[in-house]
Amino acid sequence: MLTVGDTFPSFELTACVSLEKGAEFEEINHKTYEGKWKIFFAWPKDFTFVCPTEIAAFGRLTGEFADRDAQVLGFSGDSEYVHHAWRKDHPDLRDLPFPMLADSRHELMRDLGIEDAEGFARRAVFVVDPSDEIQFSMVTAGSVGRNPKEVLRVLDALQTDELCPCNWNKGDRTLDAAALLSGE
Repeated sequence: MLTVGDTFPSFELTACVSLEKGAEFEEINHKTYEGKWKIFFAWPKDFTFVCPTEIAAFGRLTGEFADRDAQVLGFSGDSEYVHHAWRKDHPDLRDLPFPMLADSRHELMRDLGIEDAEGFARRAVFVVDPSDEIQFSMVTAGSVGRNPKEVLRVLDALQTDELCPCNWNKGDRTLDAAALLSGE
């Protein structure tokens, strides 16, 4: 699995971006959000139980990610048409403010090293800086949903370019290594 310090792979995928007729799909690639922070998160498959809870939670925080110049992008191995059907079917997914990328050839999940033995994406998240370098990665068991607020907290910490202690939150003091070494 790719991790901190690795370059996020190049990709070109179709995404479900809307339920509006004629505006449902868009091509998105590794340069679409060039120069921005990106939050990529993968879920195993559509029409499941844990996945929509996470997707909806990322959706509710999209504005906060945008305030930090970060674009949220979700994906699974399902096609854009399956994403569209799921969005139409599930009330919490209808108005998602971020693209649902269709990695139907499983190229992105393979390049990231998150495809499981059954051919599904592992429940993974990657925080990628404006230079396309992975700054944070995490995978949970398929039965355990992620906490998008924690991903936002990690993004805040990364964007300080400072040393951030355990449980640090935006607005908290960062660590001053020089002062700590001198005993201040």
